[in-house]
Amino acid sequence: MRAASKQRKTTETEVNVDCNLDDSSVVSVTTGVGFFDHMLELFARHGRIGLRVEAEGDLHIDSHHTVEDVGIVLGQTIRSALGNKQKINRYGHAYVPMDESLGFVAIDISGRPFLVFDAAFTTPSIGNFDTELVREFLQAFAFQAGITLHAKVIHGSNNHHKIEAIFKALGRAFAEAITINPEIDGVNSTKGIIE
Repeated sequence: MRAASKQRKTTETEVNVDCNLDDSSVVSVTTGVGFFDHMLELFARHGRIGLRVEAEGDLHIDSHHTVEDVGIVLGQTIRSALGNKQKINRYGHAYVPMDESLGFVAIDISGRPFLVFDAAFTTPSIGNFDTELVREFLQAFAFQAGITLHAKVIHGSNNHHKIEAIFKALGRAFAEAITINPEIDGVNSTKGIIE
């Protein structure tokens, strides 16, 4: 069973994450940022993983520290759960329509973190979630998980729909990438290792 737990406590936030890549029966997210909770739940459900996130942060300032720190700890937890990455597909991609919006995500569980992000939002926030934090979360997540991540909103007008399309696509791309493939001998790399 590919599972891991990580915690992080600073003067700004306290974050606890449990992740199970092979049992999707439990998904529970509580960060104090309602829209962000919804997006993480979508990621887990479409990623077909079990996920528990509990976070408390300095929301009296704004949601930045909470969202970024959840990205950090989630990335660390997933990296740990993936272990030696034996037999995983490694690559995944997905297009997800959400009404008028279309999101695209491609990932490579490569050990080489990188983010390419191409999305524009026309409102500064949705609830107490700042829309600019989509990029901040993805960057923290990708760099701590050790993945190359490309995320793009191809078109759309509703900011909620655009962000939802990205998180659903992230989940579906992730599900593809972490799938165990019996045809793969060892790791899916000519180097013989994915760090």
